[in-house]
Amino acid sequence: MVEIDAQGIHYRDLNQRVRRLIGQGKREFNLINVNGQRYIGDGLASSVRMEINGTPGNDLAAFASGVEITVHGNVQDGVANTLNDGKLIVHGHAGDILGYGMRGGQVYIKGKVGYRVGIHMKGYREQEPVIIIGGTAGDFLGEYMAGGKIILLGLNRIRDEALVGNHLAVGMHGGVIYLRGEVEPNKLGREVRPEKLGQDDWDDLERLLADYCREFDFSLKEIISADFWKLIPVSSRPYGKIYAY
Repeated sequence: MVEIDAQGIHYRDLNQRVRRLIGQGKREFNLINVNGQRYIGDGLASSVRMEINGTPGNDLAAFASGVEITVHGNVQDGVANTLNDGKLIVHGHAGDILGYGMRGGQVYIKGKVGYRVGIHMKGYREQEPVIIIGGTAGDFLGEYMAGGKIILLGLNRIRDEALVGNHLAVGMHGGVIYLRGEVEPNKLGREVRPEKLGQDDWDDLERLLADYCREFDFSLKEIISADFWKLIPVSSRPYGKIYAY
């Protein structure tokens, strides 16, 4: 594994160094003292593994396909933007617009996330994007979601802390959102409806959460012992009437 000390390095220089080493055949990296450097792992199509210690900047793993990144810290905005494939594991919190336009891969967040997470998510052919959030989420979760799965667990909430913000799943027209707990009806977009889980849903949920729980050393049995709801779209074309065709 190649170790790179990112302290004081401009983000462009850091990313160029990583790409140069990949060109030389290196596939495993340990980045230490990362502090806001942007675009780490962007566009990488190789089977690259990275351990990041610190707080990477915006657009981590954007447009990547096949990369596996573990962050020992928090991440900022735009993480996994249009991720095509790969795996991102964050042992902390995440900012806004996580997983924008994701087409595949898995994003595991141990803590909380910000606003507009999972918007415009979509599956691509056999690919199914998955975002699992251990804590709570801000407004507009799953906005205009077209495919894939979002699982919101709400673990370790403080007293009176809401599971999710307002405008949940507004414009959603594909995929499914699993919620560990109930959400006030006034927070839901008009384009979705809540349902109790069937056996197929529970099987799917347990399959997806098994890997997540292994990564963070959570108890799968404890997590799935709570009540879950799912949000599904009421139409695959909710705004069809406003278009000419």
